[in-house]
Amino acid sequence: MAISVETFFLDSEADGTLQAQIQQMIAQGILSGRLRRGEKLPSSRGLAAHLGVSRITVTLAYTELLSNDYLTSRGRSGYFVSDNAPEPPPRPRAQVGSADSDSVDWNRAIGTRFSGGEVVAKPLDWAKYRYPFNYGQADPTMFDHANWRLCALQALGQKDFTSLTTDYFDRDDPQLVEFIARQTLPRRGIIAEPDEILVTMGAQNALWLTAQVLLTQRRRAVIENPCYYNLRNILDQSRCHLTAVDVDRDGLPPHAIPEETDVIFTTPSHQFPTTATMPIARRRQLLKRAREIDALVVEDDYEFEISFLKPPSPALKSLDREGRVIYVGSFSKSIFPGLRLGYLVGSKSFIKEARALRASVLRHPPGHIQRTATYFLSLGHYDALVRRMSKTLHKRRVEAEAAIADHGLTIAGKGAYGGSSLWMRAPEGVDTETVAEALLQDRVLIEAGRTFFCGEDRPKNYYRIAYSSIPADRISAGVGLIAKAMRAAK
Repeated sequence: MAISVETFFLDSEADGTLQAQIQQMIAQGILSGRLRRGEKLPSSRGLAAHLGVSRITVTLAYTELLSNDYLTSRGRSGYFVSDNAPEPPPRPRAQVGSADSDSVDWNRAIGTRFSGGEVVAKPLDWAKYRYPFNYGQADPTMFDHANWRLCALQALGQKDFTSLTTDYFDRDDPQLVEFIARQTLPRRGIIAEPDEILVTMGAQNALWLTAQVLLTQRRRAVIENPCYYNLRNILDQSRCHLTAVDVDRDGLPPHAIPEETDVIFTTPSHQFPTTATMPIARRRQLLKRAREIDALVVEDDYEFEISFLKPPSPALKSLDREGRVIYVGSFSKSIFPGLRLGYLVGSKSFIKEARALRASVLRHPPGHIQRTATYFLSLGHYDALVRRMSKTLHKRRVEAEAAIADHGLTIAGKGAYGGSSLWMRAPEGVDTETVAEALLQDRVLIEAGRTFFCGEDRPKNYYRIAYSSIPADRISAGVGLIAKAMRAAK
């Protein structure tokens, strides 16, 4: 494709003839890196018409650039940036006050900062690694490409034109909401009406909406320690008071929640990241504690579908008789992360406010995505995918546990129902961030654990290995490399 003629402009204040100005404009484009080697320039006729000059003027400018090896001519194909054209020089750092500098004092201009939060690095090229023990990526060998494609095409049809093109404003695809209410939530023991459900752009968006609606600078939130680091960042940005409560083998201990707490964030089914499962008795204790201190509970049930060891316990929300629990669910973990489709379930008053906030920020998730997911769910493809995933993940879990035992590594948390990762503990004194960096040379990806913890004195010897994206036949060799790196780090 030719470079768009609309990107060329003559400087009204430039000196010299029109031919010289055109020649300079193109040469500067090459030297700045905007016009790259091998790219096709507009035809002389097209550029002349765009600039309002004669064609011969453009032709003479092109001819001069040809002689200087900035351009090359390929017969009837036209003019191209030459492979021998000068390389753009390294761009010097702009000095304050120069024409290329940003003269705004952004330290003063920015009223609220959202950067600076700690996250776990997720390389975009993770699939190129031979041993990707990284969490939360889709395995193409398990995904149902054919049926997802068919559902997407069906959602593009004339019958679904309204769902595809409608501006829902603060509403959602009624068919998707109906499926969540009648099919998904009852599996977790939850009964909800459509006006108690809000579709979100994934679970993280649901957590952000919840924090914005419920928390102020005067209110206090409790999170688990270790925790989902993006939730911690969201709460830091909300400027609420924040208390991190250490989890144990059963998850969040209710007795450790302070009296002055307003909102409790918890992951009872698969504690993030230890994967601990909160027993029913403790779930009841947590609800009792919330009632005693008049607090709300936000239940993030991000991975309940991946329960291949035995059926999952009922959701905390299903035990709630007072409307204290706000439930966060997601299809992004079980279908694919890039789907960004989740949902909030709560009392009508809360959902009303969350809906209004969502409308003012992003209106609604795309209608085509909602309807495609609805077809995928309602036609049975989703259940088939979950069964296939559970079978595969179970096999990989067995392989991982056997390899870990063989190589003398230590599991700190593995969940009672399944999941897609294992929480690991290295020997005291081992910095897993350093180990993770060293393992890259062996094409191994793991997640260091320090980022998951809160406070100043964070342990450095924890890490997470996930088996959601690595073939079973590579797990043992990959764990062997991890064990070797851990021994070398002692």
